[in-house]
Amino acid sequence: MPLPDDSTQTFETHRPRLVRLAYRMLGSVAEAEDVVQDAWLRWQQVDPAEVESPSAFLSRIVTRLCLDVMKSARSRRETYVGSWLPEPMIEEPDDVDQDDLTLTLMLALERLSPLERAAFLLHDVFGVPLDEVAVTVERDPAAVRQLAARARKHVQDSRPRYTVARDEGSRIAEAFFIASRSGDTNALRAILAQNVVIRSDGGGKVIAFRNPIIGLERALRLYQGLTRKLRMRPAADLFQPMRIDGLPGYVSYERDNVFQTTAFAIEDGKITEIYITRNPDKLRHVAAALTISGAAETRH
Repeated sequence: MPLPDDSTQTFETHRPRLVRLAYRMLGSVAEAEDVVQDAWLRWQQVDPAEVESPSAFLSRIVTRLCLDVMKSARSRRETYVGSWLPEPMIEEPDDVDQDDLTLTLMLALERLSPLERAAFLLHDVFGVPLDEVAVTVERDPAAVRQLAARARKHVQDSRPRYTVARDEGSRIAEAFFIASRSGDTNALRAILAQNVVIRSDGGGKVIAFRNPIIGLERALRLYQGLTRKLRMRPAADLFQPMRIDGLPGYVSYERDNVFQTTAFAIEDGKITEIYITRNPDKLRHVAAALTISGAAETRH
């Protein structure tokens, strides 16, 4: 097999960061990978020797491509069936290219304009200097400073107040998995916050809650009802704890024959937000990345 040339090596070195940037811009792993592939095609048309900073150059290409994609994505979101959640990004334990964005913060980014989102992500998350951000979004530095400041104000309440230790997060996630399937109200009451919010994204493809479930009592009634409804069906074949967009959670294969991810925002030992992704279009990359039992693979 021939060795990659310097141009290819340069691009591949930056690819993980570019995919992460595009994903944070778009909330879609598939679209992010398409954008980065488009950036690769454009990279092949330039002479790398004439590029002073490949990192800045490639980030500029990816950001501009994402801004173009976001124009059509916004209109699609307006007709989306039920709650919309970003495609879950599964974190590898040894992934050193991490940022501090959680799924909760990703949802907050949806309230921003495309330019505000770009300015915030590039400057506050990826550490790009404001002058370079200004070149990327084709605005003057003063305007970019205002974009980033407005974005920061919009999302400040969505930043986690403290980081949940991985062991604690895994413990709470497993406790929820067990209690929610057994209908153990007391166990659920012990780990759910009074103001807990449950969001479920089925995209109109599978059964999901169309509107958020808000409040402890409504959540308890919901899981009691689901337990009664599904009691006679086989238990889930798969339960795999993992980090999902910076949050503790798990992947499971449910009793209604649906593959899903579940992620939790946790404060003071209580679950405050539950994010359930069931839309099969958003889970292909997750299924491909997991070692799933033969039975689950056959059913999915």
